[in-house]
Amino acid sequence: MDAQSGSAGVRSKDPAAEREARRAGWRLMFSAVRPQRWWVAGGIGAGVVWTLAKLTVPLLAAAAVDDGMRTGDGGKVLTLTLVMVGVGVIQAVATGLRRYAAFRIALRTETDLRQRLFAHLQRLHFSFHDQSQTGQLMARANTDIQQVETVVILIPLTAASCLTMVGVLTIMVIKSPVLALLGLGALPFLNIAATRFSNRIAPVNLALQEELADLSGVVEESLAGVRVVKGFGAERMQVRRLETEAKSVLDQSLAAAKLRAGFIPLIDFLPTLSLVAILWYGGHQVLDGQLQVGDILAFNLYILMLIWPLRMIGMLIAQASRASAGAGRVHEILVTDPEIVDRPDAVALPPGPGTVTFEGVRFGYGPGRTVLNGLDLTIRGGEAVALVGATGSGKTTVARLVPRFYDVEAGRVLLDGVDVRDLSVQELRKSIGIVFEDTFLFSDSVRENIAFADPEASQDKVRRAARLSGAEAFIDALPDGYDTVIGEHGFSLSGGQRQRIAIARAVIADPRVLILDDATSSVDPTKEHEIRAALGEVMAGRTTIIIAHRPATIALADRVVLLADGIVVAEGTHDELLATSERYRTVLAAADSSGPAAVEGARS
Repeated sequence: MDAQSGSAGVRSKDPAAEREARRAGWRLMFSAVRPQRWWVAGGIGAGVVWTLAKLTVPLLAAAAVDDGMRTGDGGKVLTLTLVMVGVGVIQAVATGLRRYAAFRIALRTETDLRQRLFAHLQRLHFSFHDQSQTGQLMARANTDIQQVETVVILIPLTAASCLTMVGVLTIMVIKSPVLALLGLGALPFLNIAATRFSNRIAPVNLALQEELADLSGVVEESLAGVRVVKGFGAERMQVRRLETEAKSVLDQSLAAAKLRAGFIPLIDFLPTLSLVAILWYGGHQVLDGQLQVGDILAFNLYILMLIWPLRMIGMLIAQASRASAGAGRVHEILVTDPEIVDRPDAVALPPGPGTVTFEGVRFGYGPGRTVLNGLDLTIRGGEAVALVGATGSGKTTVARLVPRFYDVEAGRVLLDGVDVRDLSVQELRKSIGIVFEDTFLFSDSVRENIAFADPEASQDKVRRAARLSGAEAFIDALPDGYDTVIGEHGFSLSGGQRQRIAIARAVIADPRVLILDDATSSVDPTKEHEIRAALGEVMAGRTTIIIAHRPATIALADRVVLLADGIVVAEGTHDELLATSERYRTVLAAADSSGPAAVEGARS
């Protein structure tokens, strides 16, 4: 499956496709439950014991009435009563075992599915995540999988209910075929109603799952972008968006509730009709001396015993439809193949200085969106090269192709003479350190964020990385120093502080190639010289790709490469390009709010 068809949020309105998605959901549920088959067998076994005990109680009650009470044999009544108590104890123990097995199977299945989904999402390529909405993915990992858990819980419980129905039917037929026919004659009508209910509720449940995912998307975007929302005073607009999505969820939920409201009462009403028929016909049989009073009591107890199994089956039908829809949506992600994978003959990265070469590279983010068009560029080992260009010229794309976040459409990207597609993805990326423009920090301690690339790093190593990135002073000033837990995304820190920690995180990996994607963009200009000094030490002897707009940061590079239209249009030192390239001066002036004055300042 390609990234587009497998991306979250892509919906199919084709009924045949929806049916196939539900079938795929069923296959996924069965495969997820299969490792728990012994617990399933144990739960069903406990259900068999529970059923046998439950079926025995009406027979004992009938015997107590006919053989004890009617004959005045108090001893027999006492004996049968004690036996019923013993049977009740067995039934209680079996109930506990059956329910524990049911919940264990369901919770284990939910955990396994969530781990599978999360691990697969980690393996999926960048373009998949480019097209997928985070809220949709979160809904599949939470709401959809919870629907699967709910239906899995019902498996051992419903199995016992089905055994109860079979046992009741068998006993009733043996005792009185006519009464059995009267008691169970309503079941065919129930079957017809259940089939219609299942067919009608399936598309409603699928639509409900989609609407819940959309609702999650709105909530996730609003919370993640709360600073933008508040910055533009757009709270009311986001509330209206949520109200719209919430109303859609409400409409679909009410539609499903309406269908259930029309079906579930049948499960209660039809056994009542059976009770009336048994009392009418059975009463005449007792008056004629052809049937015992205890038998009527047993039949009534058996009919009442059918109500809960029928309700369980109704619940299973309703929940199974929703679970298959949710599992189908999870399956859609799991069958999306990662595009960036190791080749079967992947080779190890050879020793080298970190030379990066682009040979005739063509790449775009989709049809008609070509960014690089025959790029030829060599960055020598240990050299620092600044990539400069107007917005959309391909600077960041160059940085993304080196660690193979995307594969080129034509040409090659080489690291120390080896095509990056021939290398192990994990080894390739461990050899490259990246500081992204949009700094992301985890809700963890400062130390854990710096040591993200090397969780076993010593405190001395963490401190050294912080010192090299210019972060040591402000970290020591934090309430708990390196053990200070920063807020979500690190927003409790300033932009410059977040970026320094991100630089330290890249440094601690000791990469062969360091990529700085506008790494000083959020730094206070009065503090920028401190980070530039730190970067100078970090970059020493290390191949470095600098994507920058500020002339002072560009000046850190040994060589500047100007990109336009997906190719190199000029290169040289910063001073050389200022003197010889009008396009270079224009790009710098456009990137700096101070305009031409910045260019003149950069000359001096």
